[in-house]
Amino acid sequence: MLATHELTIRFGGHVAVNAVTCSFEPGTLTAIVGPNGAGKTTYFNLISGQLKASSGTVTLNGQELSGMGVSARTHAGLGRAFQLTNLFPNLTVLENVRLAVQATRHGAHRHGLNLWSIWSDHKALLNRAEEILEAVAMQAKAQMPVASLPHGDQRKLEVALLMALESQVFMFDEPTAGMSTEEAPVILNLIRQLKQDKTKTILLVEHKMDVVRELADRIIVLHNGSLVADGEPAEVIASPVVQEAYLGVAPAPAGEAA
Repeated sequence: MLATHELTIRFGGHVAVNAVTCSFEPGTLTAIVGPNGAGKTTYFNLISGQLKASSGTVTLNGQELSGMGVSARTHAGLGRAFQLTNLFPNLTVLENVRLAVQATRHGAHRHGLNLWSIWSDHKALLNRAEEILEAVAMQAKAQMPVASLPHGDQRKLEVALLMALESQVFMFDEPTAGMSTEEAPVILNLIRQLKQDKTKTILLVEHKMDVVRELADRIIVLHNGSLVADGEPAEVIASPVVQEAYLGVAPAPAGEAA
């Protein structure tokens, strides 16, 4: 579904992401790990369009996205949740989700849109928004302004927006960052629910290895901007390159147990 080919970005003489070629299939959750400064979030930004690649391509279902901006990539099916929430703080929870549903429903035929068509299906938009809020267990907070929500609920609302946008690819950059120990499991449960839809592709940047072990079907490792490991979680975590690059453990001498 989603693929990058030789994806590269340079900042002056520094290569932050170095010719990363990788594909991501529907029905899988891929964790992207690596030490600080490895290029994980930069790789995410190249895929979602926040950064323009120096070279290489991003494709989704065979469609090249490389020349598209963030909005066009979103309409193509890429959904990105940020480390910092990106919501309308003065609108209610329900209004935030309804606007996302409306953008999706009208995006394909917005040239024929008129005031009557907006009002005629207003109820349908609200019904869909309410269904999504129920899926993320936020229907009780539908009429609350987003600015009044605690951090954990704002992150839940971000997931709701991605669902409203009918994303094919869900991209989570440290989804539990800044959350309390009580809030974090709620977001992780939402990601578990999303995993049950085998038509969706999920990418996850995460530092917490216990989360990675539990959720990931596959792990890729970036180090100094390059892809250095790719495979099943147990295999990748046990590999010498990950033990050294990510965990800071020196490889055991030959003949000794790691």
